[in-house]
Amino acid sequence: MERPGWARWAHWKQGVTPLWARVRRLRLPRTRRGQRRAVQGFMAACVVALLPATWLFVTTDGRLRTTADVPHTRVAVVFGAGLWEGEPSPYLAHRLDAAAELYEAGRIEVVLVTGDNSREDYDEPDAMRAYLTERGVPGRRIVSDYAGFDTWDSCVRAKKVFGVDRAVLISQGFHIRRAVALCRAAGVSSYGVGVDAKHDATWYYGGAREVFAAGKAALDAAFQPDPRFLGPREPGVDRALGAPR
Repeated sequence: MERPGWARWAHWKQGVTPLWARVRRLRLPRTRRGQRRAVQGFMAACVVALLPATWLFVTTDGRLRTTADVPHTRVAVVFGAGLWEGEPSPYLAHRLDAAAELYEAGRIEVVLVTGDNSREDYDEPDAMRAYLTERGVPGRRIVSDYAGFDTWDSCVRAKKVFGVDRAVLISQGFHIRRAVALCRAAGVSSYGVGVDAKHDATWYYGGAREVFAAGKAALDAAFQPDPRFLGPREPGVDRALGAPR
């Protein structure tokens, strides 16, 4: 006769070693040689985990600037950072404010806004465009990339779809090195402007996330996969550069 569901669960549970008991069993090897190998293995794992972050710092050395000292570059790329009820999130708003400041100062001529528009009710690029035009950047000087689903996709599309060879990249400080390194790997020579942000829970989450994102970035740079959606070449940036200021 088959046991009731709760009885089968209780019978199964009796044969399962609790997680806390299994953790207690984890001990260093008893021999000195075994202990030394365990420590060496742990240190090696730490080194491997930190290699991608080290690569980011080496690759982007000397390529970070502020809105006050970034060299004149015709195109700026602003990466999406989420919407709140259809409006740019505070983090994205800081990025767009920096772009508007650079345009007003004459340090850039065109803004390429790249973000997620994978579904009809979520449109980062159009929200970014509206925010910039409200702050004085002419619509004819803004180009939208609707398939910037992640940093690598945005960098590859900037190069292959929009023909961008040089750019100022704008993002938060915890993300900007990865953006510069990936755009360099995609063929876009760039300076990065890391905008200030309040050190709240989102900031700490973003910083912690970058430790893991660095690994994916290193793989993207090494293997250079195609973006989720590439599409044909678009003349939007060239047209915007030729538009009256």
